[in-house]
Amino acid sequence: MLYLSELLLQRHDLENFEDLCQAVAAKAREGEMFFRMDVRPPFPDTPDDWEERLEARFTSAR
Repeated sequence: MLYLSELLLQRHDLENFEDLCQAVAAKAREGEMFFRMDVRPPFPDTPDDWEERLEARFTSAR
């Protein structure tokens, strides 16, 4: 299971929300089956609908 908090702790190179979206999609392509959004992304450009956008990137990347 992919936890958003763990991804953020592991990937200090992420600079914005789009970088995060790409990292989430990459994890899905690597075989992660489940995704849990347990924290709000800390980026200034995080949109209000961030949960829906991350879920969409995760599910469409598989």
